[in-house]
Amino acid sequence: MNRYLEEALDLAAQGLGRVSPNPAVGAVIVRDDAVVGRGFHTWSGMKHAEILALDEAGERARDATLYLTLEPCSHQGRTAPCIAAIIASGIKKVVAAMQDPNPQVRGAGFTGLRNAGVEVEIDSHYTAQATQLNEAFVHVMRTGRPLVVLKAALTLDGKIGAPDDNEGWITSEAARAHVQTLRHRSDAILTGIGTVLADDCLLTDRTGEERSRPLLRIVLDSLLRTPAESKMVSSNRGDVLVVTTSAASPERRKRLESKGVRVEVLEGADGRVDLRAVVNLLAHEKYLSLMIEAGSRVNWTALESGIADKIYFYYAPKILGGTQSLPVAGGTGRRRRADAILFHEVKLHQITSNEFAVEAWLDKTAYEV
Repeated sequence: MNRYLEEALDLAAQGLGRVSPNPAVGAVIVRDDAVVGRGFHTWSGMKHAEILALDEAGERARDATLYLTLEPCSHQGRTAPCIAAIIASGIKKVVAAMQDPNPQVRGAGFTGLRNAGVEVEIDSHYTAQATQLNEAFVHVMRTGRPLVVLKAALTLDGKIGAPDDNEGWITSEAARAHVQTLRHRSDAILTGIGTVLADDCLLTDRTGEERSRPLLRIVLDSLLRTPAESKMVSSNRGDVLVVTTSAASPERRKRLESKGVRVEVLEGADGRVDLRAVVNLLAHEKYLSLMIEAGSRVNWTALESGIADKIYFYYAPKILGGTQSLPVAGGTGRRRRADAILFHEVKLHQITSNEFAVEAWLDKTAYEV
């Protein structure tokens, strides 16, 4: 067990939601078995974790060991390359949990340190933990697309809505608070017009914690039925995007845009909003992650198309039953058991004594994404 790398990972976690489009990074400097410097990155703070730790350590950094959750940068970005400061400080050794997943720079930081005489070690025992910490950043570096998480609250029989009355909540307050942590770590959140009309939802990050950028709220709305007086529009501070089609009324578009809402036409061959185009737009604008909180039809589209990368399903100890209650994923579904959508790396999270969540990655082998 490397207690210093574990401390660095704990520090990095404090940056989640506060660093996008950068990764969350933690740094600990140790000399003579004593911690002399600590740091973690936030977007607003500019300085990277390594630099903050070096600033705190000062002259005590000479001949010390730097523990990092991620390979230090070797290129010029908003700040100068971190390896130059590490070398200049006299750090003797760098122990990191993982390489930079960016294929254009991966390994360059370590090579630069080694060429300058700094010993470098990758502690593979912590690589998986460090990767999970920055799963959205890693996903973008590997695929070029933001990580898409499909979230739902459902009964034990997989229902998300009753046929007559949907007042109240399926899951507990504790589960809903947990959802807010997922929203805080997301760059964008998406729903369908059906959910907006039925629930008049806000879809905001209500953690109250600092963010590197506002949570972008996206509505799929082929005919621009989003009410100008809805909570979503009324609360807009440049963080609402409505995606529509060419069939939408120009007058409705003008009305929404007059309220400061951004409207984009992203139309698929079927005349409906193209969810894949939405994800591509987010990728172009450097959003690392998208969370989907929608109804049965949008959920199925996300799963069937392979746009969703993982699910986070919160289960309540309830059963609605019946054929008219809404399933978590509607649409045509798969007609044969052999064609069922598959998942892997399944994890269970205990939310309360009676509630749990299932986190799992979509098996993409059957998709061409």
